[in-house]
Amino acid sequence: MAACIRFTCASCGFSIDAWDEGNPFYIDEKGKKVYVYHPSEDRALAIGNDEPHLCLDCGKEVKIDSRLEQKACPKCKSTRVVDTYELDGVECPNCKKGQFAQDRDYFCIS
Repeated sequence: MAACIRFTCASCGFSIDAWDEGNPFYIDEKGKKVYVYHPSEDRALAIGNDEPHLCLDCGKEVKIDSRLEQKACPKCKSTRVVDTYELDGVECPNCKKGQFAQDRDYFCIS
């Protein structure tokens, strides 16, 4: 099962929902990524995880392949990216004034 938490900027209210399991995948016979989420039996085939990140420069939510050594935003190429599940206390890229805090009243499981 996957768990979701929410981080909200204390200044502008911008929020991000963060899932703990990311986007596990395997590569099919055509070389394409196939995502395998709980409770798929194909999950055992997973070789990587496209982990959700937030770019602190362009503000985009992006997926970054866990197999890559260098974590960089595929949109703007910045290396200032943070795993969305680790945003607590991080400066908001939307307003550049506030910081994210976990919303302790928000939690869900899929």
